[in-house]
Formats: sequence, structure tokens, C-alpha cells
Amino acid sequence: MTEAESLRLAVHERIELVDYDTTWPMHFDIERERLYERFPDSLIDVQHIGSTAVPGMPAKPIIDLMAGVASMAVADALFDTLLGFGYVTSVEFNANLTDRRWFMRHAHGRRTHHLHVVVHSGAVWHQRLAFRDALRTVPALAERYAALKRELASCHREDREAYTQAKGTFVRSVIEPG
Repeated sequence: MTEAESLRLAVHERIELVDYDTTWPMHFDIERERLYERFPDSLIDVQHIGSTAVPGMPAKPIIDLMAGVASMAVADALFDTLLGFGYVTSVEFNANLTDRRWFMRHAHGRRTHHLHVVVHSGAVWHQRLAFRDALRTVPALAERYAALKRELASCHREDREAYTQAKGTFVRSVIEPG
């Protein structure tokens, strides 16, 4: 399979949830260290977010990383270097993002990593960590989220954007209670 074929398949990959895999934290650690080695002066912190960061949570088998930087100007300065470091992205998609930059790694036609570059200690940083930590510490909340994800994955199997948007109300209810 060529790189172009792998990317095309990864971009259009169906939403398929799998049971929690105990190796996901190790895969996160490996990628975090790889990023720290390449960007030691730019990355303030790198956190494991998303469902693969929540023990027991079914997930798309894609490791979500959130890299904290000093400013969006730093995030933009890393853009081309990340593209040369095994990540791909859409310039058009990122042009619509004001509070983060998004990148993807893939192999054999499957997404392997999503990298969200955000301002460290900014609103997005705190919101993503708050959501992850709530799912890690409140089992009933995690169970409700898992059930919602399963339902939405079956409804939006071919539409990643719709799947993500449909989870939005639940996510906001956790990070913006009351």
C-alpha cells in the first residue's frame, strides 16, 4: 500500500469502537516521548486525552494526544515541522480552528494518533483534561458516555464530523455543569 493510499483510507476510515486495550497508555507514552525528543523547547506538556485515556472505555483505536504550547503562534510555528515528522493534516480544516491545531498519524490505512496542539493552561487545555478526569473518576458517567458512543457510532459510522458533533452536548454537560 502506498502512502497516498494509506492516507486516503485513513481519512475516510469508518467509525468502529473497540473494547479498551491495556496497551493504549504505552502507545501514548511512546508517542509523547517521541514528541518531547523532537520538540523539547516548544512542548510544555503532553497529555493523553480522549477515550483511549479512560480505562475500560470503548474507543476508536486512535491515541489522542494534547500538546500544550505557550501560544497559538508557537502552534503555528510547529505546523510544517509536524508535517515532516509523520503527521498529516488539512490546512483548510485547521484554518477553521481558532483554539487548536489538529494533526493525524496513520499506518496501513488506519488512523493511529490524533494530535491536538493547544495553549497550555488555556480554556481548551482545562476543558479536555476536566472531561477526561471526570470519566476516569465517575464510573456512572463513564458508563453513560460509553453507551452514548456506541449508539452514535452505529448511527454515524460513515460520518466522523456528525459523530463528534453528536457527542458535544454530553461533553458540554460534563465540563460546563449547571
